[in-house]
Amino acid sequence: MSTLPSLRSLQAFEAAARSGSFVSAAEELAISPAAVSQLIATLEDYVGRKLFHRINRRAVLTEAGREVLPRLTLAFEELQGVTRELAGSGRRARLVVSVPPSVAMGWLTARLPEFISIHGETDISLRGEEEPIAFERDLVDLRLSYGRFHDRDHAAEPIAVDAVHPVCTPQFLARHGPIRNADALAHVPLIHTDWGPVAAAFPSWRQWFESVAVKPGREIQRGLSVNSSAAALDLALHGQGVALCQGLFAARPLEEGRLVRPLAHALTLAQPYCLTVPQRSARRAIVLTFRDWFVDECRKCIDSPIFTRTRRGRGSKAS
Repeated sequence: MSTLPSLRSLQAFEAAARSGSFVSAAEELAISPAAVSQLIATLEDYVGRKLFHRINRRAVLTEAGREVLPRLTLAFEELQGVTRELAGSGRRARLVVSVPPSVAMGWLTARLPEFISIHGETDISLRGEEEPIAFERDLVDLRLSYGRFHDRDHAAEPIAVDAVHPVCTPQFLARHGPIRNADALAHVPLIHTDWGPVAAAFPSWRQWFESVAVKPGREIQRGLSVNSSAAALDLALHGQGVALCQGLFAARPLEEGRLVRPLAHALTLAQPYCLTVPQRSARRAIVLTFRDWFVDECRKCIDSPIFTRTRRGRGSKAS
């Protein structure tokens, strides 16, 4: 063909691919759904490949569509950047960060001001969400996951292996202590974390006790139970019991003295934390800068000097 596809047809394709709907794309572009369909049909005719499956009123990308979208998204982002520069607002970068809800609630939000103060003002969209992640629809630039997940379009890079530690407030320990061994710990209020049947395996209190050769009775089932690490940490900080908490979340409260470890025994998690940066984002300077800062923040917590005991296999020794 002698002519290139129109910019409008490329915009229609990108909007429909991002939203998963011709209707949503039409609303965004202020045209009719029929016009969106016609623009995409013209584009499909030009490239000689089918770009969408129409399934139950949703637009689902074909393999050909998934192949084209990252490059087109990058091109539109570049055009938007040029437009911002011409308008005098080119100093602000945009970043979409996806993390598990427990990381978003408190941990990352407490650290983002430091990143912005060092690297300048950035438009950051922080998404606290569980798997699966709609990388292309939501234009996610960086995703932290617990465990490796298999996605043929995106490679996950392991960045750190964490452990869970018993933690409580100094005031709680003063009321219920001394706690010199696991037998004593079994008789104080415990905070349980249960993510449900579809979540990755997380060490339970029963596994913690069994790892130190203690067979606890039913008394360890008492206490509060929550379905997120952030909630378990919050309850521990409010003096409601001893929680099994990841080093990622517990390091700063321990360093500040708001929490203590009644026993130093830790259980290493079965899976690493993994970071995914889609190929379309891998060359953006702001993404690479955030990635390096984010990985460093994770490792500083997990490898904090506050955790001085050596981990041995699935746990360190406790008496």
